[in-house]
Amino acid sequence: MTNADMDEALDWLGRPVDCKACRYADRLADGKCQPLKACVHDRYAKRIQRFFQWNEDLAVENLEHPYFEVRAIAVRHAPLFHLPRLMDDIDETVRSSVARRLPRRLLLKMRSDHDREVRISVASRLEDGDLAPMMRDTDYSVRLRVARRVPEGMLPAMMRDEDPEVRLEVARRIGLDWLASMAWDDSQRVRLHVAQRLCPEKLIAMVNDGDWCVRYVVASRIALEYLDPLTEDPVDEVREIALGRRAGLLVQDDMT
Repeated sequence: MTNADMDEALDWLGRPVDCKACRYADRLADGKCQPLKACVHDRYAKRIQRFFQWNEDLAVENLEHPYFEVRAIAVRHAPLFHLPRLMDDIDETVRSSVARRLPRRLLLKMRSDHDREVRISVASRLEDGDLAPMMRDTDYSVRLRVARRVPEGMLPAMMRDEDPEVRLEVARRIGLDWLASMAWDDSQRVRLHVAQRLCPEKLIAMVNDGDWCVRYVVASRIALEYLDPLTEDPVDEVREIALGRRAGLLVQDDMT
């Protein structure tokens, strides 16, 4: 939408809005609608939203409006018992709006919606075991949202997700008892996060990691008794931090 469009009162088909022909013309006199500011016929979503904020009682009769923006915004203001009929609306924006308000028993029926944005909206509201079927969603963005919301105890089931962004989220949240199992992940970013969280005594499993950034973190955190292999690392930065920690240990020994 251009600035020129915003300065015109046009409906969703690009036609000028005619207040005189509007069935809500009486609302204009009452100050409950206003051209270029609050209008159900305007194609600009913010103006539609403002109209329903001022006229919430008109939301239900606009749930079948031909313009999807009107339906999607009316959903936010209509009583809940009117929303189930829009669960199968042809437009995903409308269904997403519905998913943000439905009670749990109906929301469960939308877990398999064919649009990923709708499923993301569903995953953003479901909790615990209700999210289990969505852990294997075909879209990584849905699984990512699930990984952010499932209880920690369910995360081991997602450690081998095919998408590295999902596994990274798992590595951020999974319990320390399971974290070591991700030390050999294919993604450098995942292993780097594992190295940052893993207990120092368990980092010995990562001293030979193929990425020097991971080994650098390992060298800075690993328990001192396992430090020696990293003092001979081929990368200067890794070797230096390992030798620095070793030297600090020797100084402490001398002081005692």
